Amino acid sequence: MFKNLSKELKEFILRGNVLDMAVGIIIGASFKSIVDSLVNDIIMPPIGMILGKVDFSNLYWQVAPLDVTYPSLEAAKTAGAVTVNYGAFINNVISFLIVACAVFALIKAINTLKNKVCKEEVIEVEATTKECPFCCSTIAINAKKCPNCTSEL
Repeated sequence: MFKNLSKELKEFILRGNVLDMAVGIIIGASFKSIVDSLVNDIIMPPIGMILGKVDFSNLYWQVAPLDVTYPSLEAAKTAGAVTVNYGAFINNVISFLIVACAVFALIKAINTLKNKVCKEEVIEVEATTKECPFCCSTIAINAKKCPNCTSEL
């Protein structure tokens, strides 16, 4: 029983789609770290500076306790305060939009390339049959008489 299960598992894992998916997940995880760095280290600092030296990753709304104010999100987390971290949410939305644009551009490029390759591969095939004008059946292109309705062509 285990031998058969092991064989089926090996066949499943070695199937091309599973390996492709695994490579895609690994590359996607690496791409995420690049996009996070792009958003947090390159895009958001100038935007924060334009908006008055705002650090988006440090923006939060303190839910509890209300009688104490903390200088930063890190200090609030260390003290155990309940916070809504909308700055991190803004960073994640921007990261998502960048990833979505990158994936769209990649898919569009692949589809454009695929369409160019497919157009080159299309070869016109000469017709070997035609339709009988009397009975509408398919007959050989060189036929002089329809084999189905015996009409003269």
